[in-house]
Amino acid sequence: MKISGFSFVRNGISLYYPVVESIQSILPIVDEFVVVVGQSDDNTREAIEEIGDPKIRIIDTVWDEKYFKKGIINALQTDIAKEHCTGDWLFYLQADEVVHEKYLPVVKARCEALLSNPDVEGLLFKYRHFWGDYDHYHISHGWYPYEIRIIRNRPDIHSYESAQSFRSFEYYDNPRQPGGTRKLKVALVDAWIYHYGWVRPPHLMQSKSKALSSLHWGLRRANDYYEKAPKEFDYGPLQKLGRFKETHPKVMEARIKSIDWQKSLQYSGKPNPSRKKHKHETVKYRFVTFIERLFRHPIGEFKNYILLRDV
Repeated sequence: MKISGFSFVRNGISLYYPVVESIQSILPIVDEFVVVVGQSDDNTREAIEEIGDPKIRIIDTVWDEKYFKKGIINALQTDIAKEHCTGDWLFYLQADEVVHEKYLPVVKARCEALLSNPDVEGLLFKYRHFWGDYDHYHISHGWYPYEIRIIRNRPDIHSYESAQSFRSFEYYDNPRQPGGTRKLKVALVDAWIYHYGWVRPPHLMQSKSKALSSLHWGLRRANDYYEKAPKEFDYGPLQKLGRFKETHPKVMEARIKSIDWQKSLQYSGKPNPSRKKHKHETVKYRFVTFIERLFRHPIGEFKNYILLRDV
């Protein structure tokens, strides 16, 4: 059995995401790691090269601005990385996602056990979405609790929905195609993905938000919007989020120790009334979250997969 890791890196990503830690976190169980690096003027490529592991292969690309809408460019870049993989299973991580070392044996064993089962097209992971700092995470409705991160190496499986997930369909240049797609049949793996994409100093978080918006709205609209926006991202009060009391992956230790923006965070009180509320702060989402936690059952959860419960 061979496992390939793969990912893509956005332009200027080293300012925002733990891309090096993401790659390092699964290197022990993959036979190769293919990372597509978009052209940029920062040190992203050099940082990846400095990991110094022969398993890593870098594919250089130039991003086409015509795909800067609805996140299409993200799916296209993910597919480029996928096409260069040679493994039986393909382990996808976004540049802000890290796997704790304690889950690596579990993931590898699950891949081995299901390799000969053709009904299983992918593996589903649980998610922990951190917010503001490394001690708080989302427990609110609207933050996906599960997602596909390991897939079979098959030509009909492609990145889907701004590279959030995968589906089976015939490839063309719009991975958000409304029809002709099929959800993958997946098995659950008892492991978490730690999502750190929303843990940044407020000024860098606002820059990251602008970069993310440009890939969904287009550069012109994003520039116009953020020209009038505050210079720093407002995470809002953190007291109603979940408190993380476990350990983080070892590869994240240095990054976590370097945190220096706690004084810019709001740990209690009410949201700033002069800004638009985050989804988790709105009455609708707070109510749905309350009901979900009370009855321990999701309401209207978006599932981009078919879960096989007997494997």
